[in-house]
Amino acid sequence: MSETTYPVVVIGAGPVGLAAAAELAERRLPFVVLEGGDSVGAAVRQWGHVRLFSPWRYNVAPAAERLLAAAGWQTPDPDEIPTGADIADRYLAPLAALPALAPHIRTGARVAALTRRGLDKLTDRDRAAHPFSLRLADGERILARAVIDASGTWGSPNPLGLDGLPVPGEAEAADRIAYGIPDVLADASPYAGAHTLVVGGGHSAMNVVLDLLAVQERAPETRITWALRHDRLAKIEGGGLNDKLPARGDLGRRAVQAIADGRVALLAPFGTERLSRDGAALTVHGLQGETPVALAVDRIVVATGFRPDIALLREVRAALDPSVEAPPALAPLIDPNLHSCGTVPPHGVAELTHPEPGFYIAGMKSYGRAPTFLMATGYEQVRSIVAELAGDHAAAREVRLVLPETGVCSAPALPQAAAESGAGGCGGPAPAAMDACCAADAKDADGSGCGCGDAPAKAAPAMARCCGTAA
Repeated sequence: MSETTYPVVVIGAGPVGLAAAAELAERRLPFVVLEGGDSVGAAVRQWGHVRLFSPWRYNVAPAAERLLAAAGWQTPDPDEIPTGADIADRYLAPLAALPALAPHIRTGARVAALTRRGLDKLTDRDRAAHPFSLRLADGERILARAVIDASGTWGSPNPLGLDGLPVPGEAEAADRIAYGIPDVLADASPYAGAHTLVVGGGHSAMNVVLDLLAVQERAPETRITWALRHDRLAKIEGGGLNDKLPARGDLGRRAVQAIADGRVALLAPFGTERLSRDGAALTVHGLQGETPVALAVDRIVVATGFRPDIALLREVRAALDPSVEAPPALAPLIDPNLHSCGTVPPHGVAELTHPEPGFYIAGMKSYGRAPTFLMATGYEQVRSIVAELAGDHAAAREVRLVLPETGVCSAPALPQAAAESGAGGCGGPAPAAMDACCAADAKDADGSGCGCGDAPAKAAPAMARCCGTAA
């Protein structure tokens, strides 16, 4: 096989990986999709019980929809909000079964390592002339002209510790700890009648808390404690009624109401320092502010986000931002330290290019540790990447995506005096049309300013606007 006919290898057969496959099929580029699970959408199926925030209109990749429509697929109601299981069964499975994709997808093919054939990371000589070499877990090697890593982050949840490390006792209590979004509503749920501590302040934690409230309705002795690492309850409610994804805004409002009703006990700010257990009894030791707390619980759900597994990339020249672990050109657009809310400007190959020619990270993994990824963002990423691989450089740099505004904020809260006066933002009062959470964080019309209150401003790209305002 000549080097020009080596396939493009896509790692991962989730929504973004299969969107890349659809783009490659339309461009008639040879490709292989390698999925470590036993089915396409294996990771999605693990959170199949979770209903997304975004309706179908944002969850079907344009190229995939074109291929499916040609085969007679009936597009779901664009305003219907699917679950993860809906995405896997009604979209990914039919897409993977299409003749244009099916012969090129391999399941049970976990990529263990990635390098250049015959070269280590240090060697400069003619790197681009050497194909990529992917080693599978069973030892098989596959050569590729380019690699799109869409393997996601689901398999790498963040641990319990505030410092990014597991706390002492975390490993020993593994049988009592779940990460991400466990199905607490399942039949014979071990959460019914138990005391569960949910750790995390994002939408994953909110989903778990609300599901536990449903368990509480059928098993009233069920107790729920919710630990926020930071004392920012307003962040949970987010944009509320002004969120452009109503299901996302509703999630925050319902969670805040449950706390107000006394159905959920709140610890904020709270940091876990260690776990201890005596038989079945589990005790969480931590600090609520400066006050030591020892909390007896039956189970813990750690919903503190995910991080990319970068071990796979050890022998390729991947450039990653030192804090966000996203490509350096993308990191300032998604770094929660740089701006508090707003959609990420559409981006593609220009922001996702690495020093290793022909290597790209797309989808959730491209966001590193940032929590604000939407599927539609990943679809635009792979459309742009595949256009570049096809030599269509103009299309690769077009913008073909408009994202809904977010209600998620993560910048420091305003000092009370500034909040009451309406001052202290980074660009004056927000326009009325902006999300509620952005009123204290509006940017100047030229895009300058980025923080809240008297927090030090950090440089942000001109295209990064508060609350998704167009560049």
